[in-house]
Amino acid sequence: MAFEGLTEKLQGALRKLSGRGKLSEADVKAAMREVRMALLEADVNFLVAKDFVKRVTERCVGLDVLESLTPSQQVIKIVNDELTQMMGGEVARLTWSPAPPTIFMLCGLQGTGKTTMCGKLGRMLKKQGKKPLLVALDIYRPAAIEQLKVVGKSVDVPVFERGTQSPVKTAQEAIEHAKYYGFDTILLDTAGRLHIDEALMDELAEVKAAVRPQEILLVVDAMTGQDAVTVADTFNKKLAVDGVILTKLDGDTRGGAALSVRAVTGKPIKFCGISEKMDGIEPFYPDRMASRILGMGDMLSLIEKAQESFDDAAAAKLEKKARNATFDLEDYLEQMQQMKKMGSMKDMLNMLPGMAGKLKDVEIDESALKKPEAIIRSMTLKERRNPDILNASRRRRIAAGAGVTVQDVNQLVRQFEQAKQMMKQMMGSNKFLRRRMKFGR
Repeated sequence: MAFEGLTEKLQGALRKLSGRGKLSEADVKAAMREVRMALLEADVNFLVAKDFVKRVTERCVGLDVLESLTPSQQVIKIVNDELTQMMGGEVARLTWSPAPPTIFMLCGLQGTGKTTMCGKLGRMLKKQGKKPLLVALDIYRPAAIEQLKVVGKSVDVPVFERGTQSPVKTAQEAIEHAKYYGFDTILLDTAGRLHIDEALMDELAEVKAAVRPQEILLVVDAMTGQDAVTVADTFNKKLAVDGVILTKLDGDTRGGAALSVRAVTGKPIKFCGISEKMDGIEPFYPDRMASRILGMGDMLSLIEKAQESFDDAAAAKLEKKARNATFDLEDYLEQMQQMKKMGSMKDMLNMLPGMAGKLKDVEIDESALKKPEAIIRSMTLKERRNPDILNASRRRRIAAGAGVTVQDVNQLVRQFEQAKQMMKQMMGSNKFLRRRMKFGR
């Protein structure tokens, strides 16, 4: 996961300040030297790292910090604030045209995941009630148009293409097509190159002039570090991009691009790719990312993941079953399915406060839910709905069908009973709280 190395080093530098009743200016400057080295090792731009440390030091050596009762906590808060500002301060949203269709032009080098990101954006916007259209403008890379078609089909978003005709002409025809068929959003998948060249830039400038997009979104690979920042700066100078999308932020990247690109280009990071799956995209929240980097967790993103993954109707049904004590193994299986939708277990644990960076060398079995699923699926419908009938012979049959031991089946049944008991207690607590709220006591 991105930032693991940076998180570890920043925590180490700031930890040295904790436990001290007072901090001297020398203490702060020594810690900031380590912070600066941590940023440089994470491939943060040299000038960006230098400016960041200077701002933090100036704030930290103020009397309010050095004379406070909890100076180390004050320093951590200042570092968190400055990290947030360095990455943009506030979340940057997409802007929309007064009259549809709104055109978003995606550009970037080959291999950044631009075509896949078109599909991810299309899927996300469709879930928000938009009617997007993907447009294939890459006529140079072999099978680029076919790839966009496959991506579009996987997210159920139409693709407009005209083969190898001029990208400018195709873009213009796509706008007419969108107006006629009622598409309110156009996502242009432009051509990339292995490196920046004049021909690429000239073509992108021609497309921009012809269709006048609402926003130009530059897709950069976070794993390329400082190269990503250089690419962003070059594209911005030529095209005046409106925002950046960082891909592969879930990979083994040092994080320098995320911390540098806003400071160098002045353009906000609008989205980040967090997995290879088509739902692996999320808005870039500078404050949440700063918290993750400092190992303070990201509970808001975790809650949003849960809200997106868990169906409201299913949640209401589950609450009713728990209240009526009719929660069974079918419901238990359904909850496992909902959990899997939330993504990697390690990523979720990393969002918990204090956990970021601590799971680097910990092996987490991402297939841990497969065995319980197999056991439940080996049961008959009657057994799932009436776990009390699971006698010894039935458990032996289920174990053989699932390819597990009887002990595994017994363990699952115990876990189910514990979950059922916990839900009963939660329902009781909620009932008690509702009664107190009702009578104002």
